[in-house]
This record gives sequence, structure tokens and C-alpha cells, in this order.
Amino acid sequence: MSARQRRESRRLPVPPDPARAVPLWARAVELRTEWLNHALCCAPADRDTAENAITALYALLDRPRPRFVWVPSPAAAVRLVPPTPPARVTDELWRVEKQLATLVSRLRDRLDHAIHDHWYRYAAHFPPPPDPVLALRSGADLRSVVTRGVHDVLRAVVRESVAGLVRAAIPEERLGLWWGGQHDVDWVAHYDVHRRVLDARFDAADAEQWQLWAALVRSCGWWWPRGDVCVVVERPLAIRTEPVAGSAYGEVRLHNPTGPAVVFPDGWSVHAWHGTRVPAWVVESPTVELIAAERNVEVRRCAIERVGWAAFIDQAGLTLVGRADDPGNPGCELRLYDLPYARWGAPTRLLLAVNGSVERDGTRRRYGLLVPPWFDDPVDAAGWSYGLTGVQYAQLRRRT
Repeated sequence: MSARQRRESRRLPVPPDPARAVPLWARAVELRTEWLNHALCCAPADRDTAENAITALYALLDRPRPRFVWVPSPAAAVRLVPPTPPARVTDELWRVEKQLATLVSRLRDRLDHAIHDHWYRYAAHFPPPPDPVLALRSGADLRSVVTRGVHDVLRAVVRESVAGLVRAAIPEERLGLWWGGQHDVDWVAHYDVHRRVLDARFDAADAEQWQLWAALVRSCGWWWPRGDVCVVVERPLAIRTEPVAGSAYGEVRLHNPTGPAVVFPDGWSVHAWHGTRVPAWVVESPTVELIAAERNVEVRRCAIERVGWAAFIDQAGLTLVGRADDPGNPGCELRLYDLPYARWGAPTRLLLAVNGSVERDGTRRRYGLLVPPWFDDPVDAAGWSYGLTGVQYAQLRRRT
């Protein structure tokens, strides 16, 4: 072991024994819930707190307090905010946002060093254990479980699901460089849990700057700094979610079976069906005609699920051509239907199958595939969808 490695090993805190790790994990779960509640908060923004925190961040860049413009939704914000220009442009209008990006990047590098992120980052590449308590009692490292069970879960739930679906509803070129406010919760909570549960010690100035970002998570929605003007978004009026069945980490996803899943004060909204962003008609007024015209397979699947497969088959006037056990998915059935060409365009058939992979909620979704009209055997049609013959497909042990 080199001298540097010996110094690093002395600096690393001793992992707690399993008996102590379980109650520490319980405390981490409490903090994760606390921060998730901030991320999903629909109360009016605390404008004073948000403006003071952003002003303090500007001060760290030796810049005066900006003029604040509050808007009711991200869609309203991008109509006001110029998108970020190419990197070679150094106009004063975009200098603040680049300086802020550097500021927070360096802060996180220093905080990572303080919590010895390099020590367990490798473990974070693996999925979290299905039962964290059992894993800890079996001797799993507490810090890696906390990282995967707090940071990674909040990132998946908030940044990738909630914020990701909202972001996907806005043209990417209009977004520019922005910060998430309440949706920056994953990394803010990550350091908070290490500080309050795992006894991490941060430099006083770094802790003070972290508090500014934490204040923004607690107080407002997305925000765009542009020179001496900062555009800040109000929090949503409503966020509708459902628990992910079978999750040991309290995961939720956007879902509302009767209306929009996210609604902002100006009425701008995002619809979601079990975590998938969909057009409003999928939830509010699905019809066979709209489903037939939809080119996106995932959107079409969600719309059919909204109607119900039995009702859809009846309403669409589908004729059963054949059915067979699915050799690549034991215990499930393949069904082949003839489509009414007047509604669905070119001659084609629909193969109804069950997904070979288990969803995050523990279920297996049914899905439909359009296949050429010359297939009469569902097994041949299933093989075609994999680039195989029916005989080859029948030899599969398990498809995914």
C-alpha cells in the first residue's frame, strides 16, 4: 500500500456494524421522504427565500442582485428566456449562467471529495438491492446502499421521471441552461444524508453554499439566470403520482387516469400514463381512430391500455385469425388479429403478446405489434418480429 493509500484509508470512516447500519438506513429513508416531499410540493413558491438564495449565489460571482421575473410555468419561461448560444459566444447575457455552472460543479467536486465519493462510486453502478434492510444485515456497505437508495432513487423519480417528462414537453432548443429548483433534489439530498446520517464533514464555506441550493429546492420551481435578469417558475398546482408496485425504496411515477399529471398555474400541463408522457387525448378521449393514426408505439400502447384491450378489440372490429401458446414466453399466449383496413390504412395484422420482461411494478404488459398480412400463424408472426422464422422462434427458451 502506498503512502497516499494509507492516508486515504485513515481518512475513511469505519463502516458501522450491521446492527447499527439498519437504524441509520431508517433515518436516511426519513430524509429521502422529506426531500421527495419538497420535490413534489405544490404550495405557492416562497419567493423571498428563493430570491435571497439566488442573490447570494450571484454575490459569490461578485455580481449584484438580479431583477426577478416570476412566471407560471416552464413553457411561459422559455418564451421569455433566450436559449443558450454556442460555446464560442461570450456575450454578457449568458456569462452568469456559465459561471454558475462552474460554481456548482466545483462545489460538488469538493463535497464528493469530502464524502470520499471515489470509495463507493463503483458500487453505485449496480442496481440497489431488492431488500436494503436484508442487505445491510448481511454486511452490505451502508454508504453504497444509501447512495443507491437516496440519490439514485430521487434521480430516477424526480429528475428523470417528473422533471424529465416536463422537459420533454418543451422543445429542447428552447430550454438553454437552467436549474431545477425543487427538482434539483437528488444531489442536494445526497449530501444532506451523508452529512446527517453518515457524519460527513464539509468545509464551512461549502456547507454555506450547499444551504443556498437546498433553500432553492425548498422554495421554488425551475429558474434561468440571464445576465442581470433571473426568470423563476412557480411550483406546479398539482402533481399526480402513483407508487411503483413492489419497490422497496418508496418510488413513485407520474400517472393520472382522468386528467393531466402535472398542472401549472397558467393551465399548462403534462399528461402521463403509468410514467409515460402521452398526449392529452390518450387519457381524456381515446378513440380507435386516434389510436390507429398514432405512430408512436408507446403512446399507442398507453391509449389501448386506457381503453382496455378487450374493449379496444371489440370497438376496433378486430377479427381473431389465430392463437397459440408463446414458446418464447411460457404460460402466455399469442393472438393474431386481422385489422379493418379502412381504419388502419395498408393491409396489416396485429399480434397481441405479453412482454417477456417484468416491469418495475412486477407486472408484464400486453402489447400489440403490426405484422404483415400474410401471416396466419401467431408463432410465425412473433418470429418475424425478431428476425426469425417461426421454427427458430419456437426453439427460444425465453425472450425478452
